[in-house]
Amino acid sequence: MLSLDDFDVIERYDKSGMLKLIESFPEQCSRAKEIGMAFNLPAGFRAQYKNIIFAGVGGSAIGADLVRSYITDEARIPIFVNRNYTLPGFVNEDSLVIASSYSGNTEETLSAYDDAKSKKAALFAITSGGELERRLKMDNIPHMIIPAGLPPRCALGYSFFPILALFGKIGLIEDRSKKIDVMVGLLKDLRDKKNAHNVSEKENVAKSLARSIYLKYPIIYGGQDHIDSVVTRWRGQLAENSKTISSSHILPEMNHNEIVGWENPKKLLGHFIVICLRDSDDHRRTSKRMDITKTIIEKNNVKVIEVYSVGVDLLSRIFSLIYIGDFVSFYLAILNKRDPTPVESVTYLKNELAKG
Repeated sequence: MLSLDDFDVIERYDKSGMLKLIESFPEQCSRAKEIGMAFNLPAGFRAQYKNIIFAGVGGSAIGADLVRSYITDEARIPIFVNRNYTLPGFVNEDSLVIASSYSGNTEETLSAYDDAKSKKAALFAITSGGELERRLKMDNIPHMIIPAGLPPRCALGYSFFPILALFGKIGLIEDRSKKIDVMVGLLKDLRDKKNAHNVSEKENVAKSLARSIYLKYPIIYGGQDHIDSVVTRWRGQLAENSKTISSSHILPEMNHNEIVGWENPKKLLGHFIVICLRDSDDHRRTSKRMDITKTIIEKNNVKVIEVYSVGVDLLSRIFSLIYIGDFVSFYLAILNKRDPTPVESVTYLKNELAKG
């Protein structure tokens, strides 16, 4: 059995350096905050929009998901994350469309960008370059340029915090600078004391959880209020980093359908493991539902692990769950004897699509 405390083992499989990217995430968040705060909105960009639509997919869209989940109680207009080539029919001149493509070459986002122009929506974008940057400059569209050279899923700080700053500048939310600083400090503590590679498995939350998930089919549950997008992040990281298929659902909706499915197929139930992501801000009824759901699933001899957020405010708690999930996905990749960074199936798919 592989030892996650043996750094030689980690280096053997982490050929592309994913661990360094994960362990430097708190510092990325600080840099991302600075990029957002330094951006100057052009004159006339402080108009009142009736809705905001993010256009993006994959690692570039998860930041938008998390922004929506985080500010859902404060925002007074609908925020929608669009993962498609075209935009919904309600998009018009009263809409703000934010195109988010880390590489700048994502075909779905480029198509949605053109659709936004045709619908005469206000446009903004965040990218590291590519074709999107070329079009933005040609069309004189305001945008933020973020550092290039990362796998998109590893650029979460750059896709989240500049947008948070933008929303503060247009008056959609209050300034979050101090909360971001507190969050960064918390993530550093979580890294250094509980999840980093040099913390032994006996004391390491992420290593222990990865060991529990190994050779199992993970199913991730969380509450609708603010954790729904964190659940999506976990599923995506397990797929891309760990090369592990998983599924997820949100409570309370899960209690109205999927909960019944935990009866069959009986021969396979032992291969599942359930991870419940929990937060102190979960609706009290959702929290009670989670307790009951855990009992129902455990009666079918399925292991349930609860992972609780930590932190003094919602931003810190959301990112505490994200960060442990990123570490878990990394250590699970090592147990699977896989380099976490390459996404060969995505590369193959893009190459096939490029043939026309």
